[in-house]
Amino acid sequence: MILPQPRFYPIGLAALILVAGAGFLPAQVSVPEAFVAVPGARIFYVDTGGRGVPVVLLHANTGSSRVWEYQIPAFKAAGYRVIALDRRGWGRTEILDPAAPSTAADDLLALLDALKLSKVHLIGSAGGGFAALDFALSYPERLRSLVIANSIGGVQDADFVALGNRIRPPQFAALPPEIREVGPEYRAANPAGTKRWIDLEKISRSAGPVIPAQKLRNDITLKLLENIHTPTFLLTGGADMFAPPAVQRLFAAHIRGAQSFVIPEAGHSSYWEQPETFNRVVVGFMGKY
Repeated sequence: MILPQPRFYPIGLAALILVAGAGFLPAQVSVPEAFVAVPGARIFYVDTGGRGVPVVLLHANTGSSRVWEYQIPAFKAAGYRVIALDRRGWGRTEILDPAAPSTAADDLLALLDALKLSKVHLIGSAGGGFAALDFALSYPERLRSLVIANSIGGVQDADFVALGNRIRPPQFAALPPEIREVGPEYRAANPAGTKRWIDLEKISRSAGPVIPAQKLRNDITLKLLENIHTPTFLLTGGADMFAPPAVQRLFAAHIRGAQSFVIPEAGHSSYWEQPETFNRVVVGFMGKY
């Protein structure tokens, strides 16, 4: 494991700086960054350190550890040790062996072992939610709680796939990422924030060799979700075109005791579009466990 080096992150909603004519941009604080060696790769991560209960953030497929600009400072201020990694194939994670992609769940397990963390809160947004559910099914003993935000979870039931096809016709995939994943309310009201989201999305993919998509350890089905006994919080946006509230209700019906929250008007990137609400409800949930 390479010794951490500082990286700067915004300090969040408490210190927003008005940029004339453009919206709000946050100020910055220093957060250490490092790599951990896993089979076939070096996983990049940032880690606020400290003695707080650890929380791990898994980014969407249109992102990297950079996207948590509003979460890292807020969760740290709430007393947590915050860790965000670049999943294999994204950001600054280095691919050493493209023929050995492993799984995101096993990469996360290796990181937790390297950091000597026995149990963590785990938050997965969108594509990161696939990995988070897979980890919860594979290594439940390593979790305090699980937050799945704006995610279809990698569920493969034929009826569920058909549901997705009804929501998103084939033409949907051809739209620009910000149209698919940032809600219209946010795009209309915050052009500066939308541009920042687009800029982060453009640099999200790893500059290394193209690798096969990481497979999940589990073939996730709605029935399999019934095996999750980790305290679970399901969060989505009212305007999410991937995982609308109907999908959230379907997951909640199969994960025993799951709690749910819908952020009105938010799209598929609720952590970015309405970070104050996202952070408040997630911190409130994690505080119970």
